Amino acid sequence: MQICILNGSPRLNGNTAELAKPFLEELTTGGAKLINYTLAQMNIASCKGCYHCQDVADEYGCFQKDDMHTVAKSIMESDLIVLMTPIYTWFCTTELKAVLDRFYGLAKFYRSAEGNYVEGKRIAILATHGYDAAYAADPFVIGIQRMCEHYHMRYDGMYSVRDVDDLASFQTKPAVNGAKEFARYLLSKNA
Repeated sequence: MQICILNGSPRLNGNTAELAKPFLEELTTGGAKLINYTLAQMNIASCKGCYHCQDVADEYGCFQKDDMHTVAKSIMESDLIVLMTPIYTWFCTTELKAVLDRFYGLAKFYRSAEGNYVEGKRIAILATHGYDAAYAADPFVIGIQRMCEHYHMRYDGMYSVRDVDDLASFQTKPAVNGAKEFARYLLSKNA
């Protein structure tokens, strides 16, 4: 099983990175091949809404020559995409949002080109947030569920932990065990 990890946190050693440690370790232990992207260290521009990608067949097709082409290739080759993000103002970070908007080139629904390079792929979320999960993350989850419906992908759920004590919140036994359990759950969904 190949998993594309899209880490949208701008803080390289922040809460999301701390929660990700046991999660990624469990995925690796379970035999998954991980392709891990730290989006804050990449050059990924926002979608320009030009539709160029929708006229290019048999490839991603965006005219912007940036790191999204590498990410798109990994997404197309992976079974599961994990969106890792802190929740800022009820949604993901701008780093991850740019990638999500650029998914547009992965499904040719709107112009002369045809093809859906993400159909049947799975998406899961690993998130950190300040409020309780339902209040903090529901708008993001709903957005991802709708994206999955539109692109004919499968939403496999979210694991999240609330920040009540900075990094210590993500090092507790329940947080670590929950992250590992979510990883095992995702691996079992591939069977």
